[in-house]
Amino acid sequence: MSRYIPSRRAVLTGLAATLATPSILRAETPQPVIRGDERVRRNASSFTIQRWEDHFETLGKAAIVADTTSRALHFWSGDGQDYRLYPTSVPMSEELTRRGYTEIVRKRVGPDWRPTQDMLKRDPDLPRYMPPGPGNPLGTHAMYLSWPAYLIHGTHDTRKIGRRSSSGCIGLYNSKIAELFEIAPIGTQVRLI
Repeated sequence: MSRYIPSRRAVLTGLAATLATPSILRAETPQPVIRGDERVRRNASSFTIQRWEDHFETLGKAAIVADTTSRALHFWSGDGQDYRLYPTSVPMSEELTRRGYTEIVRKRVGPDWRPTQDMLKRDPDLPRYMPPGPGNPLGTHAMYLSWPAYLIHGTHDTRKIGRRSSSGCIGLYNSKIAELFEIAPIGTQVRLI
């Protein structure tokens, strides 16, 4: 009977795989995050898992939670059968971030855009008006909230998604805002956390 003697390459490959295994397992295991006294589990994408029951008494027409920490928007249909999760852009600073309860009061395909007075103070070179189109910062669809100047909208600049990049709004990829626009009726309750 012949005895198997592994080659140098086989030994090195096996050693590398053995050393990498703990790192791979840690990367795949959701790590808890401490938020106050509460431990919050996150998935590999760092989205915090949300339950509508933690934010609303009922689903009503539909419900949205926009999580500015994990940069994700959670949608539940009024009957609870449809749940969707979208990556978002969020406000670039805490002073631009508004939190609390609101609702969708108006929706528009092909929105036009005018900067707020605060935006103009921060950047006087902004255009005073921008019609719908590829350069418009609101993307292809916008859903207006009951708070003045706060929206959930699309963006043509896909680099903004997953970042702190907005002046207060929640931004989604144009394809995702178009999808959400179709399923979120006026009157959808919204909570920004």
